[in-house]
Amino acid sequence: MARDTTDSRPIGTTDELVAYLAAGCKPREAWRIGTEHEKFPFYIDGNGPVPYGGERGIRALLEGMREKLGWEPIIDGGHIIGLGGPTGQGAISLEPGGQFELSGAPLETIHQTCREGNAHLAQLREIAEPLGIRFLGLGGSPKWTLAETPRMPKSRYDIMTAYMPKVGSQGLDMMYRTCTIQVNLDFESEADMRRKMQVSLKLQPLATALFANSPFTETRPNGLQSWRGDIWRDTDNDRSGMPEACFRPDFGFRDYVEWALDVPMYFLIRDGRYYDVTHVTFRQFMDGALGNSVPDAQPTMGDWANHLSTLFPDVRLKRFLEMRGADGGPWRRICALPAFWVGLLYDAEALDAAEDLTRDWTRAEALALRDGVPAHALATPFRDRTLRDVAYEVLAIARLGLKNRKRENREGYDETHYLAPLEEVVARGSTGAQEMVKAFHTRWDNSIEPVFLEYAY
Repeated sequence: MARDTTDSRPIGTTDELVAYLAAGCKPREAWRIGTEHEKFPFYIDGNGPVPYGGERGIRALLEGMREKLGWEPIIDGGHIIGLGGPTGQGAISLEPGGQFELSGAPLETIHQTCREGNAHLAQLREIAEPLGIRFLGLGGSPKWTLAETPRMPKSRYDIMTAYMPKVGSQGLDMMYRTCTIQVNLDFESEADMRRKMQVSLKLQPLATALFANSPFTETRPNGLQSWRGDIWRDTDNDRSGMPEACFRPDFGFRDYVEWALDVPMYFLIRDGRYYDVTHVTFRQFMDGALGNSVPDAQPTMGDWANHLSTLFPDVRLKRFLEMRGADGGPWRRICALPAFWVGLLYDAEALDAAEDLTRDWTRAEALALRDGVPAHALATPFRDRTLRDVAYEVLAIARLGLKNRKRENREGYDETHYLAPLEEVVARGSTGAQEMVKAFHTRWDNSIEPVFLEYAY
């Protein structure tokens, strides 16, 4: 999760909010790939969770990474809660339960993304191993109860923790017990944004199915392939899911702004202090609803940027598009996720093909897929076939797009080979989650502990 901003430029009209998003339009040659991945830290001795404090805690990890990288600390209430690299170099941040996140730099190729991920994990191992810490690549915390899960000292998370139980049954699990891989991608115009938003929203359940990797809760199989995907079905649904506005034929920046304006806020930052403002929407805030209850209650562009970062649709629009459907997973998946979406969205021929494939898919059908994939993944019915059948077609389009990009590494390989983990899932007909459950009931002897060996970074 990116650091919160304090841009103090005042907001006058909603036109300025629309212009803020439109300013993200970039020429094709300036398009980049920003990959984020989260992982669960755990102690090697006993496979227990890692608290924030102490000589072998999360804070010590961050301090060690700061010393190694020379990055600037991000401080909240006197606590180090992240690191910011030089301009264009990404950031390290903490999710609420201590999930360790790399928000990668904006890069040109998947090859660069993979090298970045490799370097990050190698640096992290160098700091973490002496502390007795490793990291788990899963989409859901497989062992610890919510009560056993640590809580990070980050002000926005205190506000969210108090608010989540009021607006859904699984918000705290989302915050504290899930991990994801995401990719952030650019658009060149409002029309290009619309096409990419609509194609990727419809295909986001397929990404959830392909990356399904969270079949355990509190040491036992939970009956799901993507517990994380199920959690998002009841996590503050006013700000999550598939907003109806995004499916309109003429969807544009203003439609997203109008939707965002009517979503309740989480917080305001004034002079470094976080104020709980969950009782008002951003529109009400702009209309003066906070009065004098918060210092300097004039809305700013920083407030707007922070609000956009607290919206959780399956595809999130900022000055770029965030693909949010995938579970966290093993290292190869970190490269496969950006390869999947770059292949579909960054090549004109592939985007045309993906749009043709999904053109007549309705929002109701997309929502039905979203509801079905947590349990059934690739076996989820779709029209007269299954999502596995769709996956063959979509992966062929993604492969075409990557082939057309012709971005080769030093050995002369293009980006298509990064799709291999997904093509294996479809060819096999079983997800990573299903393979784990099979191992649990056979060679793991009904114990969760081997997951910490086999799925550790």
